[in-house]
Amino acid sequence: MRTPDTTRALWQIHFCVLLWGFTAILGKLITLPALPLVWWRMLIVVAALALLPRVWRSLRAMPARTRWAYAGIGALVALHWLTFYGAIKLANASVAATCIAFATPMTALVEPALTRQRFRLGDLLLGLAALPGIWLVVGGVPAGMHAGIVTGVVSALFVAVFSSLNKRMVEAGDALTVTALELGAGVLTLSLLAPLMPHLVPAFAGPLLVLPAGLDVLWLLVLALACTLLPFALCLVALRHLSAFTAQLSINLEPVYAILLAALLFGEQQELSPRFYGGVAIILAVVFAQGLLAGRRRPAHAEQAAISEAHHVAD
Repeated sequence: MRTPDTTRALWQIHFCVLLWGFTAILGKLITLPALPLVWWRMLIVVAALALLPRVWRSLRAMPARTRWAYAGIGALVALHWLTFYGAIKLANASVAATCIAFATPMTALVEPALTRQRFRLGDLLLGLAALPGIWLVVGGVPAGMHAGIVTGVVSALFVAVFSSLNKRMVEAGDALTVTALELGAGVLTLSLLAPLMPHLVPAFAGPLLVLPAGLDVLWLLVLALACTLLPFALCLVALRHLSAFTAQLSINLEPVYAILLAALLFGEQQELSPRFYGGVAIILAVVFAQGLLAGRRRPAHAEQAAISEAHHVAD
């Protein structure tokens, strides 16, 4: 029987997912290249968390080896966000959100190797079931967006790897402290990459220390505070009253929200063919099927929701 706490938690988690759907929209609105966009987003979140004494206390109590492990994961988070927003710049918000949906079947395949869990044949079959959807998506976008698809798939792979590693260490630290540590390491990673980026991926490069101007300032603050910190804190509360099954299905709606918002705000459906949306339907069916299976067999953790654009709760 649904209790008032459960009903409230459902509304909270869907509000969080809606806010996460806006991250792709804001990535489209912000005129900065991918590298400075992600750098400023991470820096703002870290600066906000640094104001909390709880974060510093927990950080001092954390063993050095654990801090280094989380810092390494943070570098992967930075690369995920860099390639996610790169995919938006190279294609559009709908394409990037669709590619990130690949993270769920990818995680099902990557997680056993990284967390020493038993490999499940059903997960492999679900991953293979997504291939027709990928083929339709690729064929349903203009040729000029193919680089965005490749970048988005790479971003989804980063999600699969760092989320699996986070699951392995889910009990090793306070959630807010882990977020501050990982994103702080992400800021450092991008700072070190910045001089190399014009030679590696010129499309992502841009100056880090130049202050954003105009509406970019507003959109960056909304992205960092309203679409990162706020849903993280709210999700921590909501997940106390939801099963893994319910949370997994709710959070898997994030690509749907992102695609609908992109269509409403940017008219992106005019850039994409029905073949693209057929592929999206297949991919999302796989994502929800995997969510159903995962939600029934493992408990949910809030840690994953802190930092993943895919926002699949650690299942």
